[in-house]
Amino acid sequence: MRVMGVDPGLTRCGLGAVEGRAGAPLTLVKVGVARTPAGHDIGARLVAIEAEIERWLDDVRPHAVAVERVFSQSNLRTVMGTAQASAVAIVCASRRGLPVALHTPSEVKAAITGYGNADKAQIGAMVTRLLRLPAMPKPADAADALALAICHIWRGGPQNRLAEAIAKARSRGGGPVPRIGAAHGDETGQIHGSTDETGEEVTG
Repeated sequence: MRVMGVDPGLTRCGLGAVEGRAGAPLTLVKVGVARTPAGHDIGARLVAIEAEIERWLDDVRPHAVAVERVFSQSNLRTVMGTAQASAVAIVCASRRGLPVALHTPSEVKAAITGYGNADKAQIGAMVTRLLRLPAMPKPADAADALALAICHIWRGGPQNRLAEAIAKARSRGGGPVPRIGAAHGDETGQIHGSTDETGEEVTG
């Protein structure tokens, strides 16, 4: 299956798509970052992020979308922006009837590195290794988006089967696909991988 990962943020929104299945080699489809100027109006920034995510969905055509679950106990201003960008990604995917999964940062880190408190360098290194890339994806937001996609391929469970069924229905040219959006992941993540306008990591 093909999963598009979204590491939400207003200044930098990481985007990455991975194809594969649990227990088999994974393949990079696309990776990048959507950027908006910090000084612009919030509405214009969210519209720009929406347009970029829509372009990615058109290009990548994923079977499911994995978005980082926003979790933080500090820096409310930055968390609000991150949550707004996250909501845009969820709406874009759900509007197309794509299954949406939410994964906490600690869940992603544990899936990718085996350690729930891994730092960004460790995540980037493992993403590079798992996708057999010549260099680590940069900035870190891009690597985080790929990590989200990989985590969902490995841990999606029933939702992956749903995405596969939807993909098969579409490939056969069948009737309308149900618009389903589901959340996956726990509420216990303690480390947030996104950054604010100053580049500071949000932690909880």
